[in-house]
Amino acid sequence: MMMWLIIFAVVMLFGGITSAMIVLYGKLTWIHVNPPSALIASNIIIVLSSMALIFSLRYLRAGNMKRGLWLHILALVLGVAFVFTQNAGWSALSGKGMGHTVTEDDKGMKSYRWNTFAKLNGQYGEDYWLEMNNQRLILEKGEFYLPDNATTPVTNKVLTTFNAFGALLSVLIYIHIFHLFFGLIYMVVNTVRIIQGRITSNNTLSVYVSGMYWHFMGGLWLYLYAFMFILY
Repeated sequence: MMMWLIIFAVVMLFGGITSAMIVLYGKLTWIHVNPPSALIASNIIIVLSSMALIFSLRYLRAGNMKRGLWLHILALVLGVAFVFTQNAGWSALSGKGMGHTVTEDDKGMKSYRWNTFAKLNGQYGEDYWLEMNNQRLILEKGEFYLPDNATTPVTNKVLTTFNAFGALLSVLIYIHIFHLFFGLIYMVVNTVRIIQGRITSNNTLSVYVSGMYWHFMGGLWLYLYAFMFILY
């Protein structure tokens, strides 16, 4: 029951963030990004991790503790790999101008500011494209135009617009990683319990509860991926 309450709280948190994205979409100039290969790889990794944990539980319940242990370790290792691919994915996007800029004043104090679209350095039409007033912007000779008004450029308005999608994308990725760490910690604890013999074929509740959270976090990421890179 406690785990269901935790899952409900996480759903409410991410529901609030994605709702903010829905509200902002259409009101601001919006960017549509092709996901980097690292994020695509993370989808495969998290699914494999969940599958390893499912089969680990099955073997543990069947009394095959050795195979259950190795599959549990595999699920844990894949979970760590997922975190690395997530970070690599955001780093790739940040390197194309999706992130923030750090500046220093004359006193050496640092300030962080989310980039505008002027900081983008990817290939338009391949790495990303922009949308304004529900219309895909046209880029010609360094100028952005709306399809229904190809004579008046909107470049200045576009390049000075705050990249809300980039900010929300970063928040979603790293808040998800933060919550994922709790699942990793739980898996480490259960791995130690299996090695110590505290988890037996008749006592696998902690592995089952850990799996509830882990499968939920994996499914949540797949939903977020579809939401950010397919729907919006």
